Amino acid sequence: MKTTEKYPPSQTVLLGKSQQELTQWVEKFGQPPYRGKQLHQWLYQKGARSLENITVFPKQWRQTVADYPIGRSKIHHCSIASDETRKYLLQLRDGLIVETVGIPTAKRLTVCVSSQVGCPMACDFCATGKGGFSRNLQAYEIIDQVLTVQEDFKRRVSHVVFMGMGEPILNLEEVVKAVKILNQDVEIGQRSLTISTVGLPGKIRQLAQQKLQITFAVSLHASNQKLREKLIPSARRYPLEKLLQECREYVQITKRRVSFEYILLAEVNDLPENALELAKHLRGFQTHVNLIPYNPISEVDYQRPSKFRIQRFMDLLKQENIQTSIRYSRGLEANAACGQLRAYYNNEGKTPGA
Repeated sequence: MKTTEKYPPSQTVLLGKSQQELTQWVEKFGQPPYRGKQLHQWLYQKGARSLENITVFPKQWRQTVADYPIGRSKIHHCSIASDETRKYLLQLRDGLIVETVGIPTAKRLTVCVSSQVGCPMACDFCATGKGGFSRNLQAYEIIDQVLTVQEDFKRRVSHVVFMGMGEPILNLEEVVKAVKILNQDVEIGQRSLTISTVGLPGKIRQLAQQKLQITFAVSLHASNQKLREKLIPSARRYPLEKLLQECREYVQITKRRVSFEYILLAEVNDLPENALELAKHLRGFQTHVNLIPYNPISEVDYQRPSKFRIQRFMDLLKQENIQTSIRYSRGLEANAACGQLRAYYNNEGKTPGA
C-alpha cells in the first residue's frame, strides 16, 4: 500500500480558518479587525487564490504577504462529459493528485468531493481502490474542491456529496471540520451535504454523536455477509448485523434517516432473492435505498444489469414497503461516475477504461 506522511499542515494556509481566526491573523500584521471579515469574504465567497489579488487590501500590505499560502490547488486536468459533468484532477501542494466532480442540472450544482488521496478499502468493483492509498485530505483541501468547481462553473454550489475518492469516516475529524466550514463559511445548508461510507466498526456511532443535519448514506451493495465480504474486503471485520445495528443507533441519535446505496451487478447481487433478503434486513427503521446500476471499469468484468432486472429489483423492494429509487450516475463517458474515479489519465485525455 502506497503511503506518504508529507503534506502541508493546515495551520500554514488560510483556507479553513474561521472569520475570528482570520481576524486574529490580519491583526498580527497591524491591520484593522475589519480586514478579517474582508479576507473571509474573499476566501469563501469570491474564491481568492492569492492575497495579492484581494484588491480591497492596501497594495503595500498585499505585496508584503503575497507569498503567504491560501491553500488552493491547481487544475491538473479537466474532462467534460456530454451531460456537462466535469471531472477535475487537482494537484495538491505536495504534488499528489485528487479527483473531484462537478455535476450540473438546471436547478443545482453538486460537487462530489474526495476525502482521501486514493482509498484503502479496495472494493472489488471500484476503480479508486485499485490505485491504493496515499493519505487523508485536510479540511481545507476538501473545501478547495468545492471552490474550484464553483469558480469553473461560475455559479454557486448548492450540494456537496462525500462520494469521491476515499472513505470519509476514516478521515472523520477533517471531514466533520469540512462539513462545518461548508455550512458556516461557504454557506451551504447541512441538509444539502451528504457523507457516504462503507462502514467501519464504531465510526458511524462517532459520526452520529456529532448530531449533524447532513444526509448520511451507507454503501451496502450486498444482501448478506458472504456476498458483502466478496465485494468489500473490509466487511470481514464488520458483520452486516452489527453495521445495521449501528445504523439504527444513528437514526435514534440524529433523528435522521439512513440512505443505503446498492450498486447493482448483473447476476451477482441483482437476483430476486437478493432483493427480498435486503428488504428483510432493512424492515423496521427509517431508511431509503438508492439503487445504482454498475458503472464499468477496466480491471474487472462485472456487468450492468438490464433495465428489466433493475426495475424488477426496485419493484420487489417497494412491494416489501422499502422506499427505493434508481440513481443513474452522471458523467459516465468521462469516467466521472460512481466507482470510476482515478487520479490519472492517458495521452488522449481520457481516463483508462473510457
